[in-house]
Order: sequence, then structure tokens, then C-alpha cells
Amino acid sequence: MTRQGYQETLEALREDVLYMSEVVLERLRMGLNALEQKDRELAEQVIEGDDEINQMYLELEGDCIDLLALQQPVAGDLRFIASSFKIITDLERIADLATNLGGYTFDAEQDVYPDVDVQAIGDVTIGMVEDAMAAYADDDADACFSISERDDAVDDQCRAASQTVVRDLIEREIGESATEEEVEDLMQDVSRLLLTIRDLERVGDHAVNIAARTLYMVENDDELIY
Repeated sequence: MTRQGYQETLEALREDVLYMSEVVLERLRMGLNALEQKDRELAEQVIEGDDEINQMYLELEGDCIDLLALQQPVAGDLRFIASSFKIITDLERIADLATNLGGYTFDAEQDVYPDVDVQAIGDVTIGMVEDAMAAYADDDADACFSISERDDAVDDQCRAASQTVVRDLIEREIGESATEEEVEDLMQDVSRLLLTIRDLERVGDHAVNIAARTLYMVENDDELIY
């Protein structure tokens, strides 16, 4: 492979990783919308689409392995390929979390806790992933630190949301007159919402992972990895 051809292959890898991120983020938005609207048909699309993302991941994994094995890259190119491989792993896991949201939709019978704005938390985490991928696309090391700092705010939002759910459960929802069936139904709703909050927090964590690998790729700086 000529040097020009090699560089074109590297750039194609970057473009494919960016395309995968677009698909994954679209599925995450669909999962959030399905959950908010209790749209089972949309949720099914998210769940069924997971195989496509898994296949995309495997193909990109193969591309990374081929580049490492056949081209024996060094320095910056090696960091780029290794970071791209790590990033597609995070993207695949975000897609799994989107699938979880689709699954929760089938159990979402009512809005038990209107004070918990799941959509708002989801929008923040989606924005973090978008910005992390933009940093990867542009070799923007400075943006990586900002994304890492924003994760603390997401963690605080998720913690506050979880506390709201538990407090409401204890203070308002379970009274002495509640039947065992009513308590069981409530616990299922609580469990679903807490799992949703947890999964959105993990999306934010994956955004930070992407930013960390991008910083390492661009500047050989592992500060955000550990």
C-alpha cells in the first residue's frame, strides 16, 4: 500500500467511526423518545436495530486489526488506530444502553415521577457524546477536558433524580392502606426509572471515555484515561 493509500485508509476509518456515532446517537434519541411517548413500535425499532450496530462494530474492529497487523503503524498513527478501536467499543455500549431504553418502554405504563426529567438528562448526555465525537473528528484536545468536567454535572443530576424517586416512594406513594399489588406495581415503576437514570449516567461516562481516548490520540496525554 502506498503512503497516500495508507493515509486515505486512516481517514476512511475516522469517517466510518463518525458515521457509527451518528447511527448510535440516533438510536439513543429514538430510545428516549420511545420511553417518553410510550411508543412500543419505536422501541421495537431500537431493539431490532442493535444487530446492525453490532455488525458495524465488528467490521470496524476488523479494519483496526488489519491496520495494526499489516501496516505496523507507529507514533501518532498507532495512537489513532488504538483510540479509534476503544471509541467504537464505547459507541457499541452506548447502543446497548439505547436498547435498554427501548426495553423499558414496554413496562412504562404511567408517569409516576413528573419531577424527574429523564429527557433533559438524556439531552445532556447526548450532547456530551456529540461533542466528544466532534473532538475526535477535529483532533481537538482542549474540548476533551470540557467534556470530562461536564460529567460531574450529569452525575449530580442523576443522583438528585434518584433521590427524588426514593424520597417520593417513601413519603407519598406507599401508605398504610396500600395493597401488596399496588406496592409491587410501584416498585416496578421505581426500578425502571432508576435503571433509566443509571443508563443515562453511563452514556455520559462513555462520552468521557471517548474524550479521554481522543486526548491520548492527539497529544499522547493519558490524563483523562486514569
